[in-house]
Amino acid sequence: MTYRVLARQLRADSIRASAAAGSGHPSSSLSAADVLAVLLAGHLRYDFTRPDHGANDHLIFSKGHASPLVYAVFRAAGAIDDAELLRFRKLGSRLEGHPTPILPWVDVATGSLGQGFPIAVGVAWAGQRVLKAPFHVWTVLGDSETAEGSVWEAFDRAGHERLANLTAIIDVNRLGQRGPTQLQWDTDAYAERVEAFGWDAVVVDGHDLEEIDEALGRCRGSERPTAIVAKTRKGRGVSFMEDRDGWHGKAPKPEEAEKALAELEAGPSRTFEVARPPAWDPPRPAHRTAALPAYSGALATRKAYGEALAALGSARADVVVLDAEVSNSTHSEDFKKEHPERFFETYIAEQQMVAAAVGMQVVGLVPFASTFAAFLTRAYDFIRMAAVSRADIRLSGSHAGVSIGEDGPSQMALEDLAMMRAVHGSTVLYPCDANQTAKLVALMADQKGISYIRTTREKTPPVYGADERFEVGGSKVVRGGGPEDRAAVVAAGITLHEAVKAADELAKAGVTVRVIDAYSVKPIDRAALAAAAKATGRIVVVEDHWPEGGLGDAVLAALAGEAVRFRHLAVREMPASGKPAELLEAAGISANHIAAAVRALL
Repeated sequence: MTYRVLARQLRADSIRASAAAGSGHPSSSLSAADVLAVLLAGHLRYDFTRPDHGANDHLIFSKGHASPLVYAVFRAAGAIDDAELLRFRKLGSRLEGHPTPILPWVDVATGSLGQGFPIAVGVAWAGQRVLKAPFHVWTVLGDSETAEGSVWEAFDRAGHERLANLTAIIDVNRLGQRGPTQLQWDTDAYAERVEAFGWDAVVVDGHDLEEIDEALGRCRGSERPTAIVAKTRKGRGVSFMEDRDGWHGKAPKPEEAEKALAELEAGPSRTFEVARPPAWDPPRPAHRTAALPAYSGALATRKAYGEALAALGSARADVVVLDAEVSNSTHSEDFKKEHPERFFETYIAEQQMVAAAVGMQVVGLVPFASTFAAFLTRAYDFIRMAAVSRADIRLSGSHAGVSIGEDGPSQMALEDLAMMRAVHGSTVLYPCDANQTAKLVALMADQKGISYIRTTREKTPPVYGADERFEVGGSKVVRGGGPEDRAAVVAAGITLHEAVKAADELAKAGVTVRVIDAYSVKPIDRAALAAAAKATGRIVVVEDHWPEGGLGDAVLAALAGEAVRFRHLAVREMPASGKPAELLEAAGISANHIAAAVRALL
């Protein structure tokens, strides 16, 4: 009886919230109301007064557009009241159109379909392997979003890892945004596909409360992840919505809402009891200052990244590392050798890698995820949404720019700085040598938001000693810096070495140049750039990146309003295979071209 009453209330509150907002997705909420009623009242273990309780189950709506149902669940649990429910989608309300973690009971933002489920895999993976936690992870998917490849990356990873603490509930309501879904009500097809990835699949009538109860009862304690394939009817319980096309994303008008509530026999909403989680104290990870390696010879920054990660992992047990089957190139394998239990291989599934990192930070871990910088573009929507989730994740992109050499343009990231600078609140770092890389990796561990470090394939000589200090938002002057400077050259990473060569060559002709290492591309050191512009009146920016959105644009934005003559050297033609030095020269970003740009300004 409790389940039936609760399901009716969840439907009614979904209608009330959507009608008050004049927008929303009530029909998608109504289809899953029976499943959520049984889950909330019978199987979820969650203390809504302590959302940070380490043993709380995790409930992630991958079908985030069904937010009226999410908020109806919170109302039924007593987490919010009627007044807040009716402020759904209003300016200033915590109940946004799609759920975000401004609500303490929401782990991640899930407005972009195909993301909540892969993130849930990350939460379950961390809980099972690292934390040994008692919580269960429940995630609700819409049938439409199963067309996303990221969903099947997630089924594959969870099945391979045998994440028994994970349950996926697929709401098979047949109708998508513009009509029938691909498989409609072919629940056997869903089950067969899921089982092919190593899951247990249970097909249920998504409106039969006893069937649902029995199926959910099989999930906790299973030896494999479980998928509940629930055949439902969109708009269930409201005659003019039920299984009717044209109601997706449409709120009922006031008279329609009144009729719907009458059909549902809706009464005043009340609070239902939710089981509390067991007593459990999460592990307290070691946390001390890392003994970073020190370097005196030439080394690739990608190698220094891996060695710094290994040292960081020895000092901090909360650090975890993910890679997409290129760990011998990104050198995250150095961490794997030292801390295999905290290394997570996602294979060539970059979306799942970033999603899992987001999931792992939900439960307090400090994730670093790495792949070739060019391949992070596949996961860009996940990175964008990670910012909406207020997630703290650290990304490393190796093999950036034409300087990688013979592999050619398909492997050369030439847009990654622009991509990462555009992410809200992001930090973008581009070290030039091994000692700088190690220090920046250590800084990233405590950096909030999305942080990105760009590493290079080629070995580079040391510019800094192991005792040099760096800060996010800083820069370093590595040549010049006095009143005799005639121009300033701003560079980072591989092109810093070219800038140094150019400065040394110009010095032989009596031309003193200030070389600024803008290793912090975002936030950039505006004060240092403004001082250089005022002192010299001439700025040359050189970068191994397309001209759009990278270091040059960052410098120009920082110098807005400054009187300065400016030259921007960047990769402007599609590169080809060749030796690194040949490609730097061909792209017009070598020491020769830098020196020529300075002479032209003079």
